[in-house]
Amino acid sequence: MTSKEDEMNIPSMTDKIDLIDAFCAQARILPVITIEREADILPLADALAAGGLTVLEITLRSDLGLHAIGLLREERPHLCVGAGTVLDRTMLAAAEAAGAQFIVSPGCTAELLQAGVESTLPLLPGISSASDIMLGYALGYRRFKLFPAEVCGGTAALKALGGPFNSVRFCPTGGVNPDNLRRYMDVPNVLCVGGSWMLDSAWIASGDWEQITRSSGEALALLDD
Repeated sequence: MTSKEDEMNIPSMTDKIDLIDAFCAQARILPVITIEREADILPLADALAAGGLTVLEITLRSDLGLHAIGLLREERPHLCVGAGTVLDRTMLAAAEAAGAQFIVSPGCTAELLQAGVESTLPLLPGISSASDIMLGYALGYRRFKLFPAEVCGGTAALKALGGPFNSVRFCPTGGVNPDNLRRYMDVPNVLCVGGSWMLDSAWIASGDWEQITRSSGEALALLDD
C-alpha cells in the first residue's frame, strides 16, 4: 500500500527540514522582498545576487508577488526563490503553482500547518511563542521563523526557547538590522536571519541597484569578521 504522500512524491518532513537547512545555509541573510513595480523584479534580484544574496523571499503582500516568483524561476534559475507572507492553504497552493521553492508564513494556523505537511514544498512557519512551536512540532516541524523577532524578545527569547526545544532552529525576522545582525547569528539555534534593510524604498524607486548590492555585501561581510 502506498500513501497519498508517496503517490504525489511529497517529501517527508525530515527531507523538508534538510531542504530548509540547505537554503538557510546558502542564504545566511534572507531578503524579504515586496515587489511594487514589474520593472523592478529582475534588476532588484540581480542587485541582491551581485551582493551575495541568492536566496530570495518574495512576499505575497502585493499583486505582483506570484508573477515575480514565476518570472525569476524562468529568467534567473540560479537563484533560490521562495514565497513569503503565505497566510492560508489557497495562497500556499498558488505559490507552489507559481514555482516557489519554499514557503514562509508570518504565523501559523492548524490549516496552514497541515497544508504544509501535504505540500511538496518546505514550509517555514512563523511563530511568536512556545505554544506556536508546539502546534508545529506535533506535525513534525522543527524549523520556524520567529516573527516579529525583536518584539518577541529577540536573542533572549531565542536562547530561552532553546531549552525546551533543543532540536528546533529558527530564522528570526522583524527588527533585524546591521546593528544586531551578528548578535542574532551568534545564537546557536539560529540558521539564518530575514530582513529588508538592504531594500530601502528610495533606492528601489530611483533604481539605485548599486547601493542595494553594496548594502547586501556589507551585511554579509559583518558575518565574516
